[in-house]
Amino acid sequence: MPVRALATRIIRQLRRDRRSLAMIFFAPLIVLSLVYMVLDSPVAALSVGIINAPLEYVERLDDYNLRTLRLTEAEATAALKAGEITASLNIVNGKPYIVADGSDPGKATQAVQALQQAISPPLPPRPDLQADIRYMYGALDLSSFDNFGAVLIGFVVFFFVFLLSGISFLQERMSGTPEKLLSTPIRRWQIVVGHVLGFGVVTILQSLFIVTFSVHVLNIMMVGSFALVILITLLGALSALTLGVLLSTGANSEFQMMQFVPLVIIPQAFFSGLFDLSPSLAALGQVMPLYHIAAAMRTVMLKGGGLRDIYPNLLVICAFSLVFMIANTLLLKKHRRI
Repeated sequence: MPVRALATRIIRQLRRDRRSLAMIFFAPLIVLSLVYMVLDSPVAALSVGIINAPLEYVERLDDYNLRTLRLTEAEATAALKAGEITASLNIVNGKPYIVADGSDPGKATQAVQALQQAISPPLPPRPDLQADIRYMYGALDLSSFDNFGAVLIGFVVFFFVFLLSGISFLQERMSGTPEKLLSTPIRRWQIVVGHVLGFGVVTILQSLFIVTFSVHVLNIMMVGSFALVILITLLGALSALTLGVLLSTGANSEFQMMQFVPLVIIPQAFFSGLFDLSPSLAALGQVMPLYHIAAAMRTVMLKGGGLRDIYPNLLVICAFSLVFMIANTLLLKKHRRI
């Protein structure tokens, strides 16, 4: 029967395609394992700076999963700016003064509530003794989109540039363009740089469009420089572009290119700041481009940071792009037929 013959042919093709079989059976296990590690990760204790408070009060904070650090007022301010603590507390004449990092509303709310609940006996209903709460960044009512929007912009740009560059370069490979070019005096690195510059034009336009739409149409929170956000987005897109071209060199079809998504893109999303992870698990994100893209975007958009605050992240992103380009240049050797 034609139907049985067709089904048999497809099964035989899949049986010979070991890469596809591995992706079909093992990629879901990898993704599920990542979800398990993220959701089952123990909640890390929040760090708070104690400027002035009674010893018995500080000891009670352990029951609220808070890790306390004795700091001066200047040290607490510096630690809040550096993201080393979530909130600081200073009790003056019985009145608590709390300063929280509102760029992460979930953590800020948890810390502020714990600092207030740990007071025993409860504060009397006197306005002059009620806690004075200020937010260094953001606000308590910061929306979820404002909170995660900076990460989402980086992720969306990275994801679509990765697909665009990977599939486009793969189509050129399928048409034999690299082999034809490599039969000429052109060098491999020139092919890589040429493709990066060519796709880069579209990438620049896409990045400008996405960031402008998010800020001016969706009104996502923007405290820092719009130009810096564009710079971060462009450098992030460059890393996605070079990564997509690199992986497309090892793919033999668009289907195989799509198979890289659950192995390359999804893990980075888990470690980009969308989830609260334990310190040991969060450390894995530092070897992923999207982690540094998201960190730089949050620093500028939510905290108003400048170039001095994000240049380490930008250097790492550029380093990833350079490594991907060098690796792609080396992999192009297999396409030279001489």
